[in-house]
Amino acid sequence: MPARFLHDERNMWLFPVKLAEGKHWLPTAIIVGGAAVFIKEDPPLERKVRQTDIFSEYNKVLKSSVSGGLIAVVPAGFYALSLLRHDSYGQGTSLLAGEAVANDAVLMIILKAITRRARPSEFPPNGAYNDTFFATRNSFFGNGSSFPSAHAMMSFSVATVFAQRYKQHKWVPYVAYALATAISFSRVTTGAHFPSDVFIGAATGFAIARFDVLRH
Repeated sequence: MPARFLHDERNMWLFPVKLAEGKHWLPTAIIVGGAAVFIKEDPPLERKVRQTDIFSEYNKVLKSSVSGGLIAVVPAGFYALSLLRHDSYGQGTSLLAGEAVANDAVLMIILKAITRRARPSEFPPNGAYNDTFFATRNSFFGNGSSFPSAHAMMSFSVATVFAQRYKQHKWVPYVAYALATAISFSRVTTGAHFPSDVFIGAATGFAIARFDVLRH
């Protein structure tokens, strides 16, 4: 895994070279364009979400500790079960999910350190939510910078690994991506992240798992 991880990192950080060679322009443009739209719409969307109590029960079920625990427990539990069943393919799937999460963590920390975006919870529910980038006074670790969403990034990486490795079971992709979407959406409804944070997190998590880690 250490050798694969370093290979993943090399591919990830050399991605701009691929763009310079004229590759992957369409998906990159779609993601960048989508992020720009969400960033523009972040303030009105966040105000609507935080000024309603319709998501109160949902937020209790998928609070930060629970959703974060699910991201860790699913691959770890699946690995333990595969170990008991002597299922090397299942063990490999869990290790690939862990590898994807490790790659996510590196990119996430660097992006958070650069953008230093304030979280929605740093504003009142009816706040303007303007000038959020380079604005947080918190550390970019833990409860600090908002961009991107670590939960969205990691949940979609784990979901993508399981969805691709078990796509012969048609229900697996549906369940995997539904759970990742639910976790990601909860980051907006709890005021932890803006919609654009979640969008970029989900997109990069999917891309890292699908086009980097799963290429092994």
